[in-house]
Amino acid sequence: MKTYKKKLIYILVFLMTSAITYGGKFSTVVLDAGHGGHDKGGSYGKVYEKHLALDTTLRVDYMLRKMGYKTHLTRQSDVFISLTKRAEIANRFKNSIFISVHYNYTYKKSINGLETFYYSGRSKPLATYVQAGMLKKYRANNRGVKYARYAVLRRSNNPACLVECGFVSNYSERKRCMQGWYRQKMAEGIVSGIVKYQDARRRGYVN
Repeated sequence: MKTYKKKLIYILVFLMTSAITYGGKFSTVVLDAGHGGHDKGGSYGKVYEKHLALDTTLRVDYMLRKMGYKTHLTRQSDVFISLTKRAEIANRFKNSIFISVHYNYTYKKSINGLETFYYSGRSKPLATYVQAGMLKKYRANNRGVKYARYAVLRRSNNPACLVECGFVSNYSERKRCMQGWYRQKMAEGIVSGIVKYQDARRRGYVN
């Protein structure tokens, strides 16, 4: 009987440890380059958001794959995909997170900085880690982590955030956005946020 109890305790401890260590992991990162095709997104002259977003997303994908993460891209070239389709693609992967990459635009040309959006409370930690990651890689104006009802976020069944990597409408920021080194910094920041979010889930700090 004592042997049976010892085995039972061992099994319970093993299951609890496994839940803490592995229960919070996600298996896939779904990367969504905003806009595409006839949808240029924010633009100034010949600087199009769709190109900046795709380039940044491909950089994120490359780094994540090198680190051993499984990824899936909603688009890999300059094609148009509807918002509904993007969410459908993301929801095919049950245990995943969704990152939509964008560059910002406003008619107020003095506005600049980085911001990250979420919809559900479950997604806020992901948005927070990604925003912090970008700001650590490049010291820009912090516009914060914000709630928004964007379709790709509302329709996502998994933790999801939408990042805005700078304003193409702002002269100084547009010049940076056009540079490969800057997009690399943004990509590195997004990756850093994903890695820290994954670690937080492993440790049970977030769901």
